[in-house]
Amino acid sequence: MTPLIDVMLVLIIMLIITIPIQNHSVNLNMPTNQAAPKNPVEPVVVNIDVDFDGTVLWNGVAVANRNELEAKLTEVATQADQPEVHLRPNAVVPYKSVAAVMASAQRLGVTKIGMVGNEQFMK
Repeated sequence: MTPLIDVMLVLIIMLIITIPIQNHSVNLNMPTNQAAPKNPVEPVVVNIDVDFDGTVLWNGVAVANRNELEAKLTEVATQADQPEVHLRPNAVVPYKSVAAVMASAQRLGVTKIGMVGNEQFMK
């Protein structure tokens, strides 16, 4: 019985050694070191608010349905110089409502999107 246990321990040690190290990293596209333009242009900003009941507001105007939101996001994505999209969820909105907006933006090709007002979630 003892030799069997020794063989099993050796096999377990070999298994542990051969397991690759898991790297939990997030790849980021960091800006390169470029000279700043002399006359910086203020970016166009689109504010998307997600209200407590899941209502989506585009620059303060309620969006009727998901198709209308996706049409507006497609318009933003097709512009040569995309405007910045600021997503501002309410503190009590279900995550699935916010995730649906972010997934639509990503699927349609919006690259300049950011979360605004995250300090409301810190407690």
